[in-house]
Amino acid sequence: MTPGPRELAAALEGEGYFADEGLCTAVHLALRLGRPLLLEGEPGVGKTEVASVLSRITGLELIRLQCFEGLDSGQALYEWDHPKQLLHVRVAESRGEDPGDLYREEFLLRRPLLRAVRAEQGAVLLIDEIDRADNEFEAFLLEFLGDHQITIPELGTVRAGTPPIVVLTSNRTRELHDALKRRCLYHWIAFPEPGRERAILRATVPGLEERAADGLVRAVQRVRRLPLLKRPGIAESVEWARGAMALAEGGEPWPLALRKALGLLIKDEEDTRLLLGHAEDVFSDA
Repeated sequence: MTPGPRELAAALEGEGYFADEGLCTAVHLALRLGRPLLLEGEPGVGKTEVASVLSRITGLELIRLQCFEGLDSGQALYEWDHPKQLLHVRVAESRGEDPGDLYREEFLLRRPLLRAVRAEQGAVLLIDEIDRADNEFEAFLLEFLGDHQITIPELGTVRAGTPPIVVLTSNRTRELHDALKRRCLYHWIAFPEPGRERAILRATVPGLEERAADGLVRAVQRVRRLPLLKRPGIAESVEWARGAMALAEGGEPWPLALRKALGLLIKDEEDTRLLLGHAEDVFSDA
């Protein structure tokens, strides 16, 4: 039975993932309806981690397809093992035998999508950063996303006995096609509100004092309101907290430790200069 949003929130929190009501509802509906879940949001807000946590909660294998420019169907769906086919032919010829059909299961290389379809117990399939793939690649996904099946010309249509849980992520570097979006349940993951970010820090940075966490969260929230080229996500705020804490343990005062560890929060020279120009406001009560 699919857990409800509240039960799902508790299960996610048990794995160290603090999701808001909107995300919990989206994940619940995707599981209940068997729809792929398309998550968009800025880098570092926890999109990829959703698939990892679902894998741990369900006990299903996590299969990851990392998208990139030039990704083709062979790398994502399946390929034929040509060296193995050639070796088979040579061995058959040396024995004076007919090599037979070279396009059968034993010569098939299962790539992530086919592995997900063939997983007997089901799987969690993460199609990460789909916006980095070429437009043409999306067309290869439509049959799989719509029907949980793959067509292999030499073998026919392969359908999933147990449909996988599919999570797609996008940083929105380009607009995705409507045909792909129609096959998915969509959710935008926003930056966390202060209370949820404090909870994340408490769970991921053991030993961080409550007062220090409050000050850091206030500073991060102010930084995100600046017109930066890349606003820091949750991952960066966690690393910033760890770095500043390490400096504080070495004797640095907390506000100064935060300033010295800025390289863990901001990853662009222009953004660094902009932030330093607003340092007095950002760190006023950090």
